[in-house]
Amino acid sequence: MVQGRRQKNLILILAREFASKLATPMFVVDAAGDLVFYNEPAEDVLGRSFAEAGEMSAEALPSLFSPEDLEGKPLPLEELPLGIAIAARKPAHRDLRIAGLDGRKRVVSVTAFPLFARADQFVGAVAVFWQQPSGETP
Repeated sequence: MVQGRRQKNLILILAREFASKLATPMFVVDAAGDLVFYNEPAEDVLGRSFAEAGEMSAEALPSLFSPEDLEGKPLPLEELPLGIAIAARKPAHRDLRIAGLDGRKRVVSVTAFPLFARADQFVGAVAVFWQQPSGETP
């Protein structure tokens, strides 16, 4: 869990509102990479509602979802699309495997991009993702 509640940038508030209206699974993170929100469609892929999971630190996310490449090699945060969007402040895309919080593994495609309030003010990032057909693995 993220400790304490701090004031959110308006862009993050709007991104959360946008995500809540989408039928596509979406994550919203702040500039530190801490999870601010994921929408209801993401709950099916991630295996737990956001109300149950709550906000999480960037460090906790990889250990919770155990991301790995399609060959089974674990992926650190800096190799994940969301990690690239945060660190390099550029969009990224990748197919990968995650373990949902319900214990089921799924193959997902993830596209992430940074959010800027102004050209020089990075405020966070979003990741849009979808499970591949027959993307659940035993």
